[in-house]
Parts: sequence; structure tokens; C-alpha cells
Amino acid sequence: MDNIIKQHIALISVHGDPAIEIGKEEAGGQNVYVRNIGEALAGMGWHVDMFTRKASPEDATIVEHCPKCRTIRLKGGPEEFVPRDRIFGYRGEFMNNLLKFQEEEGIKYALVHTNYWISAWVGMEWKKRISIPQLHTYHSLGAIKYKSEEAIPLIASTRLEVEKTVLETAERIVATSPQEKALMRSHVSSKGNIDIIPCGTDIHRFGTMNRRVARELLGLNPEDKIVFYIGRFDRRKGIETIVRGVALSQLRGNPHLKLIIGGGSRPGQSDGIERERIEEIVGQLGMTDFTTFPGRISDELLPAYYTAADVCVVPSHYEPFGLVAIEAMACGTPVVASNVGGLQFTVVPEETGLLAPPKDEIAFREAIDRILTNPEWRNQLGEAGRRIVESKFSWDGVAYQLSNLYTSLIPKSERVLIQVSA
Repeated sequence: MDNIIKQHIALISVHGDPAIEIGKEEAGGQNVYVRNIGEALAGMGWHVDMFTRKASPEDATIVEHCPKCRTIRLKGGPEEFVPRDRIFGYRGEFMNNLLKFQEEEGIKYALVHTNYWISAWVGMEWKKRISIPQLHTYHSLGAIKYKSEEAIPLIASTRLEVEKTVLETAERIVATSPQEKALMRSHVSSKGNIDIIPCGTDIHRFGTMNRRVARELLGLNPEDKIVFYIGRFDRRKGIETIVRGVALSQLRGNPHLKLIIGGGSRPGQSDGIERERIEEIVGQLGMTDFTTFPGRISDELLPAYYTAADVCVVPSHYEPFGLVAIEAMACGTPVVASNVGGLQFTVVPEETGLLAPPKDEIAFREAIDRILTNPEWRNQLGEAGRRIVESKFSWDGVAYQLSNLYTSLIPKSERVLIQVSA
């Protein structure tokens, strides 16, 4: 017989809807993280409610992902897309609807795990109303983000204060890498309790296809030399660095060189404007004939794109973790990434890929060319990446660590156990 915890917990991700189609604006690593740990924790016996903001009247209010795991969309401002920096203005309405839902359902949550600073405020406010332990995952640090921005938004001071307060008052902060923990200490506060638990990936979904099959599925040739980017269209993601780096590649002129820039965008919105800018640069550099923009890549096809690529590039100016890197590694694809944040934790230089300074197109070009021109080494890097992901970054392993942490923070008098057959 095994003891399985049967307790209600709340995951809050106000701006990152766990049930949204990945690739849409404001849909990225945070959405993937929250949904996957929610589903994995439910599989371990927790009852998981994931609260987010309802961004469209067409969206279902409650989405059942699997037994014991659901997304609950609460009203917080207009039911339409709202940029994340403006969502904070609707925090009060969101908080009131959260309390209303809890009362109507009659659920006592044993713990709340908040994600991103807007959710941190909600969690801290909830703690003022009821006694509930709070964990928090930042996903992005304002103190680091604003260093690279020329125009600092008006919300910046509020965000920095919330991020400092939650570090000092939450029962536990979950850093996704040693590098992120160090940045919290140097840029946010020396107070507070921090544990390191990485993000994960689905090792059964990523890495089950071979490269030949993947390329046939996508209509790519066996001889192609493929550089792949996937993510949001955002200047901080460093897409321009890849484009300019590939433009300088020693393989320029090789008919088999291909650059694939994947990710959805909304015309007229910030990501759509950035995509147009990148497409313009591609045209100016004479790269249109070997560069493709497939748009949003479906969950079903994403593993094929990773597997088909010779190298996956993550040129972000900053990443607290970088899910794309471990998804690519899970598929046996080497990674060239910026030597910032959690990418220094997930990518092992000369073993699973290479690191380069952000915004340095020469360094990225050199790293990409080293892999493209050495197929045997490319395969060795890919195999090592897969082994590391299996041992360190599976969602089940991440959920197991979180489950143990959750249990340690719930008062013993409030823990509920149920006996089930092994």
C-alpha cells in the first residue's frame, strides 16, 4: 500500500493561462510550466486548481485537463487580450473572484504556488485573508529585465517592490537554477528562503522520433543544415542576433543551409511588429530564399521541428531557465544559447551545446558553424543532451521535488492522507 496525498492546492498564473494554445501572445514557458506541474502533481494525488485571468468570452470558465487537475478562468478586467503590465490594474477584481470561487466551491486550499509577480501579489493578499502557505516562482526578475530596456515602464517600481516583498514573506521561493537564486540574492533581497527546483519537459513527447522521419514529415531534405528558433517575437528574445549570425555563416551560399524561425504573432500587436522587423532584416540581408517563418507550431509538430534541426538557438538577452533548451536537448538536438541566467545551468558547454554572449552575432555564428560543420560531434552533443534531460529535467521528477516541498510546508495537523493500492 502507498500513501498518496489528497489535498487541494492552488496554482496561480494570472497572465499565463495554462489552458491556452502555446504560441499565442503571452503564451510561453510559464504556461507550459504551470500546466505540466499541475498535471504531474494531480497524477501523484494532489487536487490542483490552476487560476488564471479570462481573456476571451469564448474561453471556457473551467477546463478539466485530467482527473484532479483543472484550469479556472476568473474575471479580472475586460475579457480580451490585455498586455501583462496592464493586468495588475485588475488585480482587485481577480482577487475578489478568487475568494468568491473558493467560497462557492467550499474548498480549503492547503497551499498556494504563485507564478510571476502579478500572481505573487494575489498570493500575498490571499494570505492576509486566510492562513495559507505561499510558494513563488518568478519566471522573470524585474531587476534584470529593466536593465536591458531603454524605456522603463511606469509599473516598474511596483513590480520591484512586489518581487522584494514576496521573497521576504513567502514560505518558500522556488528558483529554477543556481544562477537565478544568485540573481535574487544580489538584485532582490538577502532575506527569504529559496529552494532550487528546475523546470522540466515531457521526455515521452520529446525524443521519440528520429531525424529522418522528422524531416520527411516536414518536407525537409536529409542534406539540409537547419538552424531552428522557436519562441515569442520579442526583442529580448534576441532573434535578430541569430539572423545576423547566420548571415555571416561560412555556409552562406550552401544550398542546404536553412533558417527556421518559429512562433506565432498577432498583426498590430507588439509581437506582430517585432516579426515584421525581423522579416525586414532577413530581406535586407538577402536571406529570404533560405529563411522560413512557419508561424505558430502546433504541439503535435513541435517535436518534429526540434528533431529535424541540426542546432536549436536560444539567443535571449536573459532567461531565468529556458524551457526551449531542454525541449531541444530531449530531442537529441544541440543547443547554442546565450550565456545568461538559467541557460548556463541547462546547457553544458562542449557537452550538450555551446554558450555565447547575448547580442554577439559573431560569437553565435562561430558556435553555430562549429556544430553545422561537424556532424559527428553534433550527434555526440545531441546524445549527451538527451541523457542529461532524462536524468535531471523530467516533469515527473520536478513534480516529485515540488510535492515533497509542499508537504513540508503544510502543517502536520492539516495533512490529509488516503490509502490506495500500490
